[in-house]
Amino acid sequence: MSKETQGASSGVNRAKMYQLVLFPLNNGATNVYYVLVLSYIATFGSNVLALGVMFASIMVTGMRLCDAITDPIIGALIDRTNGKFGKFRPFMILGNIVMAVSIILLYIFTPFIPDTMMWMRYALFILLYFVWVIGYTFQTSCTRSGQTVLTNDPNQRPLFTIFNTVGSLLGMGAMQFLAPILRANVADYSSAAFYRVLTPIGIAVSVVLTILAVIGIWEKDQPKYFGVGGEKQEKVKVSEYIEIIKNNNPMQRLMIAGAGCKLALSIATNTTVLCMLYGCMMGNYDGLYLPMMVIGYVCSVPFFLLTVRTSQKKGQKASLVRFVSVALVCYVGVLVLLLLWGKSPAFNLSIMGGGGINLYTVLFILFFGIGYGAYYSTADMPIPMVADCSDYETYRSGKYIPGIMGTLFSLVDKLVSSLSATVVGMAVSMIGLANLPTADTPYSEGMNWVVIILFCVIPMVAWATTLIAMKGYSLTGERMKEIQAVNAKRKEAIASGMSLSEAMKEWPGEK
Repeated sequence: MSKETQGASSGVNRAKMYQLVLFPLNNGATNVYYVLVLSYIATFGSNVLALGVMFASIMVTGMRLCDAITDPIIGALIDRTNGKFGKFRPFMILGNIVMAVSIILLYIFTPFIPDTMMWMRYALFILLYFVWVIGYTFQTSCTRSGQTVLTNDPNQRPLFTIFNTVGSLLGMGAMQFLAPILRANVADYSSAAFYRVLTPIGIAVSVVLTILAVIGIWEKDQPKYFGVGGEKQEKVKVSEYIEIIKNNNPMQRLMIAGAGCKLALSIATNTTVLCMLYGCMMGNYDGLYLPMMVIGYVCSVPFFLLTVRTSQKKGQKASLVRFVSVALVCYVGVLVLLLLWGKSPAFNLSIMGGGGINLYTVLFILFFGIGYGAYYSTADMPIPMVADCSDYETYRSGKYIPGIMGTLFSLVDKLVSSLSATVVGMAVSMIGLANLPTADTPYSEGMNWVVIILFCVIPMVAWATTLIAMKGYSLTGERMKEIQAVNAKRKEAIASGMSLSEAMKEWPGEK
């Protein structure tokens, strides 16, 4: 008997290997836009459309007020959808189309609006960004909520993290590698020509990854995998969502932890911050950015293997806490090195220069490489943990609401990602710069302190917050096995004719 057949008979839903590999590419598809939009939109608005650094930065965060209304609605739509093409596939495809159209109009069309019609630039910038956000919510929510149908095997779910990271590298990594190459050979980040070239390339990559992700979830996106009720699943009223959020403590803690991980990644990898660090401070953006990125990605490989092994043995909470702690400790070393920068010519990064690699550079590579590898391997770890929180909610209340779970975490994702743009914009404006720095911007007084705070201090505070939130997180590896066993018994009983309320009484969850 195959493992899949054994799993079906025991109530464990296991995914095939190609499904585990392909579906996480949905995150790679949305991460293309994470780089294309959230890493550059403030620079685009400020330097290309001349909207002003504070407007472009603050507007991105201010738009999150709309998300507080739209995200729960989208989550409810996903939960109530059960048509011919499943629950998740329609939103993945529609979301990608909406994002593609809105970004083509934003990055390619709006620069042609004459500067005598600034009101139209402002209006379209806001409108098209808002439309993009809707599409982003459609698709990125499915990455989180779709895991619930893909697999509930405690040994398979940690694998989602590593395949999710591969997808991120194909999406986010490809864009991060390509952008500086285009900057050097086509146009600078502050030129409209840069966005005209980068946009269609990014959209093409995202479309391919979306198609592969749809193939990955195709077989699983059907009612028999929807919670314990399957095809008999009851609809959840909108009024019930508040009660669910209030009583799902693991979800609340994971939202805080996820925000901490995302904030650290968003600010420490922000294009403006890296331009100030490697270009303005160290004086060699082209010679440092790509080598340091490669070092970070290479160092992350062993950590991904370690996180999966730890998650399978001790649960995802233990893995997240362990490697976030490693990142926090290593960045103490990065912080010290940046505080020493400029004390003498020896305190400067040197990789591609004629002077060779100095001790300062060796120590920076050591602390940065290990720290980056550790936190990059955990940055997306809260994503598969969302499925645990969704399963816990099914265990606790009998409700299957992956859509609202996915959009809640999507809201946190977008809130934190856009907050990073506002924080960077405010920090830059405080040292008197009218536009966001690029790789060719000369160093100005106070820029080193901005980099220290953004590149080190804020991520370290975010990681500390993650560790505090995880301290009371109850969904350990052993606990999830107990929860899955109860849910499996209920599902089997309901399939045999028992009602959901009767199954809940027979195998009660937490109140």
